[in-house]
Formats: sequence, structure tokens, C-alpha cells
Amino acid sequence: MRYNQKKDYAMDNIHQDNSQARQNIVKNRRQLVLWIGALVVGAVLGVLGWGWLDTLMNFIATVYTRLFQFLAVPTIVLAVMTTLASIGDQKDTGRIFRHAVTYTLLTTFAAAAVGLVLFLLVRPGNLPAQMVSGGQAAIPKALGGETYYDHILSVVPNNLVQPFLEANVLSLLLIAAAVGIALAKMRQGERRTTVLNLLLGLQDLLFMLIKGLIWTLPLGIMAFAAQLSAQVTAGVAAASLGRYVAVILGGNVLQFFVVLPLFLLARGLNPIRHLGRMMPAVLMAFFTKSSAATLPVTMETAEKRAGVAPKVSRFVLPICTTINMNGCAAFILVTSLFVMQNGGIRLTLPMMLLWLVIAVISAIGNAGVPMGCYFLTLSLMTGQGAPVGIMGIILPIYTIIDMVETAENVWSDSCVAAMTDKDLRRVTH
Repeated sequence: MRYNQKKDYAMDNIHQDNSQARQNIVKNRRQLVLWIGALVVGAVLGVLGWGWLDTLMNFIATVYTRLFQFLAVPTIVLAVMTTLASIGDQKDTGRIFRHAVTYTLLTTFAAAAVGLVLFLLVRPGNLPAQMVSGGQAAIPKALGGETYYDHILSVVPNNLVQPFLEANVLSLLLIAAAVGIALAKMRQGERRTTVLNLLLGLQDLLFMLIKGLIWTLPLGIMAFAAQLSAQVTAGVAAASLGRYVAVILGGNVLQFFVVLPLFLLARGLNPIRHLGRMMPAVLMAFFTKSSAATLPVTMETAEKRAGVAPKVSRFVLPICTTINMNGCAAFILVTSLFVMQNGGIRLTLPMMLLWLVIAVISAIGNAGVPMGCYFLTLSLMTGQGAPVGIMGIILPIYTIIDMVETAENVWSDSCVAAMTDKDLRRVTH
């Protein structure tokens, strides 16, 4: 009798789990359809070319970008702190970190290698000297004066407040990691428990705010789509540089649809299913042009839709947001070679391979913010004495490049998290 009761109770739990899973699938499909509908409506509104409507859409898009940037900073800090504090003394911590860093390096090197191969195959030609000198005026003055050395030095914080005010992602990651490890090493007691409960409570509150913002996100997607459609209609993306743009975008497309899916297949994961589940985060990244600003959506989507364990997603994704820059590595390498070639520098194969390593290291040190890759490349080329006026010519089309690269970066982040989660489950079982 007791055995039958236990059996019935277990069957009831299975039915409840299946029912909940079906409800989640229906809910996710509805959300994706709603987002795609908002995307189509926004694209149509942008094509109309009404000045007042473009202004309104730009305003809404800016509001959503600022709100996600506002949530991104505490998301990174709290996620790393609480995860390290909770699992810092467990053997899983080192394993998760090693797997995440390994997959990050492999995918980033692969992205840069794809860019290099396409550069050698397509062979973008040199631009007219007058065009290069004219592009110098288009370079943002705020970016032109800072060196890569200054950028690296700015990662090391000299006070607690400044990294938060400047939203310096790498500095915040260092602070959060230090605090999380310190909490993990603290002696068990009331004080440690109080601090940890406070951080966990703040994190739960933050996730509630994120859920509310995601619920209203179709309005933001419509505004982002209208903004992009209006820019393309106005000719922002029309002045392309032909073969150079083909190499950049072609490399991103190959990495997105071929290389990363092959990584997933090698670990026994279905890339089509995973991409379908991560599509909300990928779309969000495409429009915000910031993997850091997209982090709240990426974490929510990875856990709720893709089934990545919270202890993996909340540790791996904030780290990947700052170091896993597939699109950025390819952009830095191809753009650097293109600029140096226009400067008359002879590009030998050993030199190109050296710049592949430099591009990967530079991309890992890049903050996941808009214009980050552009800034890094400009700094590197300034140090080489190359004709940086080309960066000014690239600037008008960089918006489109940045969108594609950021979507690729977030897709890669989710792949690293999923592969790490799969490896961990294999070890556990």
C-alpha cells in the first residue's frame, strides 16, 4: 500500500513537471513570436521616414539601452560575488573556470583564424590616399588621444566608486571576484551569512526588475528596429568598403552559423535547438550593440529557456561578457591588417600570425560596450604609426558591423556556458 502511494506521488510529480515544461515551451514560443512581430513593425515604421516618428523611436531605444546598462553593472557584480561566495570552496569552481576559459580561447582563436583566411582569400585592395587622409577628421577625438596602455591601466581600480560610475566592466569583474573569493574563504558564522544573504536578496530583487523590463521589451525591440531601418534608409550603411566589409561580415557569419555550431556538436549539443532558445538574447545584443548591456537577458534566457544551471550561467556569462569576444578578435585582426596594408607595410605570414595572437589578447581585454573594438583597433594602429584615417572611413558603417559582432559575441557566450554546463553534468553523473 505504501509503495503504491509513493509510486502515485512520483507519477503526479512527473505529470506536474511535464505540464510545467509544456507551459514554458508555449510561453517561450509566444514570446519569440511577439518579439519577431515587434521587429517587423519597427522595420516598417523606420522605412516610413516620418521625422517625429524617428525621433520618438530614437528616444524609446535610448531609454531601453540606458535601462539595460543600468541593470548590467549590478548584474555582473552580484552574479560573480554570489556565485564565487557560494561555490568558492567547492571543487566545481575551478573546473567551471577552466572549462569556460578553454572554450573562450578556442572559439576566439577560431574566429580570428576565420577572419585571417578570408582576408587572404578575398584580398581587400588599398584605398585612395586622398580618401584615407580625409577620413582622419571623422575619428572621434575622445578616442584618438588614448593609448592601449592607458586602457589596460584603467582596468586596475584605485577606488571603489569610480568603476561603478564609469561602468568599467573589467574593473568591476576584478572587484567582484576579489569580494566573492574573500567571502568564500571567510569563516562560517553569522557575519558571513548576513553579508551573503544581503547579496542574494539584492540579486533576487535585481532579477525581478529584469523580468519586468523583459516583459515590456517588445516596445524596445520595435524602437531598435525602427532606428536601424531609418539609418539604413538614410544611407548610413550604403558607403561600404566592398571587399573589406565582405571579409568582416563573412567571417562573422561563418563563425556564427558554422564554427560555433561545430563546437556544440562536438560536445553533443544541438546547435539549432540551442540557438532557437537563445534567440531573445541574440536579438537583444544585435540591437543594443553591447554584450554587457545584454547580460541580464542572456542570463535569464540561458537559465529559463536553454536550461543552463544557475551556478554555471551566473559565473560563466559575466566572465564571458568581458573576455569572450569572437567578433571583436576578427575585427581587430582584419582591420589592423587592412590599415597596415594601406600604410605600405609588407604583410608576411609570420607577421599575420603574430597579429592573430595580438588580436585575440586585445579582444579578451576589451570591455563589452559599444565601440569597444573600434577603440582598441584605433589604439593599436596609432601605436604602429599606420594611416588611422581609414578608421574614420570605417566609422559610418561600423554601426552595422558592431551589431553583427555583438550578436555573435553573445551567441558565443551562450555556447561556452552550455558546453561548460554539459561537461559538468557528465562529470557529476
